[in-house]
Amino acid sequence: MTDPTIGRLRVNGATLHYEVRGKGPLLLLIPGGAGGAAAFDGVADDLAAAYTVATYDPRGMSRSTLDGPEAEQRVAEHADDALRLLDLLSPEEPARVFGMSSGAIAALGLLTARPERVERVVAHEPPLVEVLPDAAEHRALPERVREVFRTQGLMPAMAEFAAGLAKGGEAAVPKAAMELPPQAAARAERTMANLPYFVERIVPSFMLYAADLHRLEALVDRLVLAGGQDSHGELPYRSAAFLAQRLGTEFLHFPGGHTGLTTHPAEFGTALRKAFGD
Repeated sequence: MTDPTIGRLRVNGATLHYEVRGKGPLLLLIPGGAGGAAAFDGVADDLAAAYTVATYDPRGMSRSTLDGPEAEQRVAEHADDALRLLDLLSPEEPARVFGMSSGAIAALGLLTARPERVERVVAHEPPLVEVLPDAAEHRALPERVREVFRTQGLMPAMAEFAAGLAKGGEAAVPKAAMELPPQAAARAERTMANLPYFVERIVPSFMLYAADLHRLEALVDRLVLAGGQDSHGELPYRSAAFLAQRLGTEFLHFPGGHTGLTTHPAEFGTALRKAFGD
């Protein structure tokens, strides 16, 4: 794996850790969940053959520190962080942007706020409850997860969250932990350390985010919505599919499920290049 160029960027209320590889037009990759820049380790080098690939830890995650550790998190602020990275790394030209899960929600916020800075956004399974026809059944999930976290702890909260996202409300039984290579183990450790912040601060504000659908309709030529071919029926997949239907645009299928980037990295990278038309 190629060592990236590492940088730090001051933004409003935080300092972002970012990494850059390759040459060519800028491709900004926005991680989801409790992941950071390392979530893209499996695809970054291959993508860097065609793009200047920028990855980063979202504010409050891993190496991106908050000025105020208890600060509430808003999609608009996370979208502005992505904009600041675009302005730094591609000040003259609009960029390609990929976001996954909660990162896809930040990418949609960026597109609606500053479309002139974006050539195309690929949004993979943004879990937007409000676009679902049965939204009322799911609005209580984020607060329920946070309450379970506060009263029972992290793992029960994550089980509640997984069940709420799963098809039919039943999460798969977790597989036994296996020994990981050092780099993957370090990545998993950072992800675990990020989970309390994710549950408390990201899940409630992002899942209930009301995307500007009229604005997205006007920008649909710059937007690609996608879902995992193995995640039919799950809440994030349904959200992305219903949003594509609402906007009257094509819905692409990527390899794997919600975490296809991790389980099928090579195939996922190929699908991503095709989604950008390259």
